[in-house]
Amino acid sequence: MGTEGGRDTIASLRRYLEELKETGVDELPRAAVLQEEKPVQQTEATSSVDSSAPLMPVAEPQAATVGETLDDIRRDLGECVRCQLGAQRTNLVFGVGNPRARLVFIGEAPGRDEDLKGEPFVGEAGQLLTKIIQAMGFSRDEVYICNVLKCRPPGNRNPHHDEIVQCAPFMLRQVRAIGPEAVVALGTFAAQTLLATKEPISALRGRFHDYHGIPLMPTFHPAFLVRYPERKREVWDDMKQVMTLLGKEMPAKKG
Repeated sequence: MGTEGGRDTIASLRRYLEELKETGVDELPRAAVLQEEKPVQQTEATSSVDSSAPLMPVAEPQAATVGETLDDIRRDLGECVRCQLGAQRTNLVFGVGNPRARLVFIGEAPGRDEDLKGEPFVGEAGQLLTKIIQAMGFSRDEVYICNVLKCRPPGNRNPHHDEIVQCAPFMLRQVRAIGPEAVVALGTFAAQTLLATKEPISALRGRFHDYHGIPLMPTFHPAFLVRYPERKREVWDDMKQVMTLLGKEMPAKKG
């Protein structure tokens, strides 16, 4: 390999590692760096970047109908075994909250706690998300919370492309059934999947994007904030933009 090619490779690896750090992954095992075919394993508390995330927007689901409800979608999903995750989960995690919510939060996939309880964002990261929601002037029951995937990937590994293809259309149907005024994408994977892009979350956050005619704000995943609490201010800046869009009053400063 020439000097220039080696520099390009090093630069690419450095950018990749920087993107992983944004989602809470500090380092990769040596084998994962040397062998690209081996997937990066993430910890229970992290959201992840996956090279298989689709570059094309999620297709309009054929089963979607005008006026369908969340209950309709849940019945259509059934005890889903459309991909390999269906045979490995404990509970399918559909989503919770107000079926007519003004604001929808979308994460990546259920973790261990969510898989056990059958509800999204109930672990440590979920507790932080609840605090963020409350700081915005909402209760958790007033918003809607779901994930791109409805089943936990084993060991919280990165979602595979075929899993995204099978599951993401149901997420889009959920959003359309709710008809929110805004969507918040939590973390790199959710933002990249919803916006059909490979841009890192650091480049996507801080401004609204269009998601099927709905303003979408990407921001850091709560799991990332658990590990890097100094980045909470950036997430709060993002949420203040969402509050302004929704006409919510800013909380009074203490002291």
